[in-house]
Amino acid sequence: MINLQKVVRNQVEYRTDPLTSEQTRINPDRTKRVKQAESRIQLQEIINHSRNQCIFCPDRIDTITPDFPTQICPTGKIRRGETAIFPNLYPFAENHAVGVITSQHFLDVDQFTDELLTDNLMASLDYVRTANSQYRQAIYPAYIWNYMPPSAGSIIHPHVQIMVETEPIPGVKKYLQKSENYFNQYQENYWKILIEEEKRLGQRYIGGTDTLSLIASFAPRGMNEVQFIFHGISCLSDLTQKRTDDFVHCLRNILKGYKQLEVGAFNLVAYSGPMNQKQDYYWLNMKLISRPFPKGLYTNDTGPMERLYDVWVIDTLPESLPGLLGWCGPLTVLFPLRMKISTEVAGIMN
Repeated sequence: MINLQKVVRNQVEYRTDPLTSEQTRINPDRTKRVKQAESRIQLQEIINHSRNQCIFCPDRIDTITPDFPTQICPTGKIRRGETAIFPNLYPFAENHAVGVITSQHFLDVDQFTDELLTDNLMASLDYVRTANSQYRQAIYPAYIWNYMPPSAGSIIHPHVQIMVETEPIPGVKKYLQKSENYFNQYQENYWKILIEEEKRLGQRYIGGTDTLSLIASFAPRGMNEVQFIFHGISCLSDLTQKRTDDFVHCLRNILKGYKQLEVGAFNLVAYSGPMNQKQDYYWLNMKLISRPFPKGLYTNDTGPMERLYDVWVIDTLPESLPGLLGWCGPLTVLFPLRMKISTEVAGIMN
């Protein structure tokens, strides 16, 4: 019921996403191609330069960033631990908020603690539920983390974007519609069957807990893509403390693996169903992809094929990712810790 087939033409693997039918083309040899853009500004220089006028740092955040109206938050900002959530000054969505993760201006990929990430996600959920209580038609939440400028993050200081909209984002809408179509055709939840099939194959299943599973996507949209699939819930607002703790622990393990791969930027996005509507055909999921390392000048990892043709050109095989990440997650682990990187795929380290 799930087609994980590929076609090889001229040494290029053509893969089709089993749910959306979107095409991915994979050729690991592309990691060997010459990239003439050299680094002109080193990472530490970028960090130091950006710290001088950072509006998210503790000495400026309360005076420069905006506050919520009192019906959303009587104190102006939603706070939990080091997290502070407030309206986005330049929104691109309904009920668009920013969630600063830490008081530190910069944390490396592997320096985020369970406490920091848990506080940020739980505070974000507080905002999602409050926004929905004030604007009942706003039922589609989104949680986005753009880490460092190559991910489209305009501010170095670690932060997330939270939105609560009246319509699903087009990519989410496609997931919901395709999942419902699958359910109607097979009377099965696509995401449950996908996990079972990936476990059976043992090629891309990374690990997980009793509340979520992690896989390397068969037809990824980004480099080093990891998908987090939450068992039995369809919306961000359904996350409990236990589910949040499990997710954060798994995310931190993956970020440690990213550090070993010398990843310096990433995107994390949630694909959430609507609030207050249980959907048996859909399970909440998130995707994490790596982006080019922060440099003064670099070769981007997306081009006209992705932006204009909706074809995803990828340099890494998903089957190699579980081993490269050195997964050592909690409870259910199919792949032991191993960091031997083959010469075929060593070039993924942007």
